[in-house]
Amino acid sequence: MSVVTTRAATHESQLLVEARGVYIIWYRDVLRWWRDRQRILPSLAQPILYLFVFGVGLGSALGGGLRGAGAANAGALGVSYTSFMYPGVLAMSVLFTSIFSAISIVWDREFGFLKEIQVAPLSRAAVALGKALGGSTVALLQASLLLLVSPLVGVWFSPLVIVETLALMFLLAFVLTAIGVAIASRIRTMESFQMVMNFVLLPVLFLSGAFFPLRGLPTWLELATHLDPAAYAVDALRRVVLASAGTPAEALAALALPGPSGAPLPILVEVAILAAFAVPALALAVRWFGRAE
Repeated sequence: MSVVTTRAATHESQLLVEARGVYIIWYRDVLRWWRDRQRILPSLAQPILYLFVFGVGLGSALGGGLRGAGAANAGALGVSYTSFMYPGVLAMSVLFTSIFSAISIVWDREFGFLKEIQVAPLSRAAVALGKALGGSTVALLQASLLLLVSPLVGVWFSPLVIVETLALMFLLAFVLTAIGVAIASRIRTMESFQMVMNFVLLPVLFLSGAFFPLRGLPTWLELATHLDPAAYAVDALRRVVLASAGTPAEALAALALPGPSGAPLPILVEVAILAAFAVPALALAVRWFGRAE
């Protein structure tokens, strides 16, 4: 009986060590972001540029609003292009911040800090999870600042909508950060990481529906959008945010990501699909990170 008790105590002690290790790695990434305040405002410049320059300019070319995707629905949907782009810009900010937060792994490898982590009594899974959570938190904090400009695009958030929006953003950030950690664990130099990330970022961004509705597309392009985890997050964010702005249900359905039957996927289904992407992404991050050295 004492042997069983000793083993249980040892297992519990190891779990506490793992949890503390995850917390320390998470805290280090968040603290690094907080101390480097000079990058906070410049990192907001690109999303705001897309929203108020690209969005307003293209919105003027479209006549100020969006129209139905199908030929049978040519009436105006009553949604300005900047309002349509706003959830996509939120997702874009999460995308860039979360993916590039994994660059700290390459940085730590070049300066030797990664070896110090790897000789610590922590599993590779704890290290990868800590990095994924740290990058996700930083991406959420960074992107949440864009909620302050929502009144400028005609969107007003209730407390419940803020909670729903932040939850969706964090889930997207976790998936993307886990992918970034997996890729960064196999890359040795900063230059290679930036080249690979640009190759990954642009397809994920343009297939997400951040800039155009995902209806009425060619079959091959529609299939590609359904393989993009960001597409489910952008669609769920758009439907939550635009619904809070009083957009009619018919307009939301006309802009939504279509399911196999052509009808919009329920938001809970999109959340489940996005969460399902997180499992293989994190598993790949743990596996590749464990084989990094």
